[in-house]
Amino acid sequence: MQKESSVDSDLTVINAAAKLIGQSTTPEVAIGSILRLISQMLGLNRGRVLQPLAPHEKMSIRYSYGLTASERARGVYHFGEGISGKVMSTGREVVVQDVDEDPDFLFRAVDRETLPDGVVSFLAVPILDDNVAIGVLGVHRLRMRARSFDADLTVMRIIATFIAQILRINQLFNERTEHLRQENLELKDALETQQTDHGILGDSPPVRAAISQVMQVADTPVTVLLTGESGTGKERFSQILHLNSQRQDQPFLAINCAAIPEQLLESELFGHERGAFTGATATKQGKVELANNGTLFLDEIGDLSLELQSKLLRILESQVVQRVGGTKDIPVDVRIIAATHKNLQDAVNRGDFRLDLFYRLNVFPIHLPPLRERAGDVRTLARHFLLMANQDYQRHVVFANGVMERLESFSWPGNIRQLENVIKRAVLKAENGTIGIRGIEAILQQESAIHEHTEAGQPTSAFGGTAHLRPRTSSIPVPVPDAPQPLQTSSRPYSWVREDERDALQEALKRTHGNKTRAAALLGMTARQFRYRLAKLGNGS
Repeated sequence: MQKESSVDSDLTVINAAAKLIGQSTTPEVAIGSILRLISQMLGLNRGRVLQPLAPHEKMSIRYSYGLTASERARGVYHFGEGISGKVMSTGREVVVQDVDEDPDFLFRAVDRETLPDGVVSFLAVPILDDNVAIGVLGVHRLRMRARSFDADLTVMRIIATFIAQILRINQLFNERTEHLRQENLELKDALETQQTDHGILGDSPPVRAAISQVMQVADTPVTVLLTGESGTGKERFSQILHLNSQRQDQPFLAINCAAIPEQLLESELFGHERGAFTGATATKQGKVELANNGTLFLDEIGDLSLELQSKLLRILESQVVQRVGGTKDIPVDVRIIAATHKNLQDAVNRGDFRLDLFYRLNVFPIHLPPLRERAGDVRTLARHFLLMANQDYQRHVVFANGVMERLESFSWPGNIRQLENVIKRAVLKAENGTIGIRGIEAILQQESAIHEHTEAGQPTSAFGGTAHLRPRTSSIPVPVPDAPQPLQTSSRPYSWVREDERDALQEALKRTHGNKTRAAALLGMTARQFRYRLAKLGNGS
């Protein structure tokens, strides 16, 4: 019966201790409660948990039950010193049958006078994490008891395992909390230092230069053309231009010219009269009218058709708009801010964009740098997007060591928009609350399928094409003129034809077996441009 009672007590203690692992908010509460349990129910008294202050440094009593504050303060040992020091250095259990007879028992934390009369024993077991000692669990007990030392050691091994889990959980929590705290502090500092930049995160020289240019012309009526790759923040910069102008209290409207079908885009921009077309049951004001006295942001201006370009040019020149199906000119006072990721000079040379409209829009061009050229800004932006994603998805995810460096080394063809999407995806896929190297590497591997494409500001070839867009199989030499050639000012302008282009044209025809459309594509031209040059050079068969 006594043996059964002992087993019942052990199971009760183990069950209660296991529940404390996840229920207690701090290791002080959890470990203190466990040490109280084994004292009151098993007679393992004056329990203490010792841990090193730092790796391979002195160890001290971190948690205890039944010890005074002064006793805890005295319980400091070097590795290998005393019973506790030996257990820490060897990772092996030690049983001291009689503390009075063992020379290694130092009576440092507990004086002999405070211990009960009779033979007192001391048991110590290592607290292991992946078979490495991270601390020591030690207790006193009376030697002359019905319970065997083996029974006590069995319970202590289980308790030591629980304590290791509590300490590990606490360490992970502290690391994560500290990481988040540090990230939030750094992000807060970044935001505070950039309050004058209206929320544009980043402190790299290219971003500073772009912001400086924006502030130069914000409070002027000049038309601004924002160029740069997709995802560089063109709409945000257009809002800054508006908010720092005298029009800041007037409407700011934005429209993406590439996102709306051409048939609908005209009505969206200029409005329509009732009955102008099937379905036009009422008169509608367009974005130009609605932005009167304010600012109209035209994103992806390079996707406007030539017909709509003509109508936009009239607004810029005369400040009047005519609705679809209408005959009346409506005066407007609207500032136009245009943006494109395409090279409009290239489009002009191909005949896809009006030269006169280009000059009207290109009064003050501002180039927004790609993320790969913004050294140091990836770190700030990544932290910001992590904070936002944690708030949106109610997560508490952090970056593991090395992840930030990997993010900084990526080329980011999709720029800020791509970085934001990567961080959101990483937060949703994070395991154990951490974005690790493997996880981020897998996502970036998927993102690597995105290749370079034509962007605003890229240099054009002699024929107006972007050199890297030509098929890699082509080895046709492209002549480079000594100076920029003038453009004709017709509605479909062409650059002047040079005699030294003849060989390149003929070689392209030879490689495509006389197919002029394919030959034109090899040279980065339209078929019409190719035929025009052939005709001018006397080869227009």
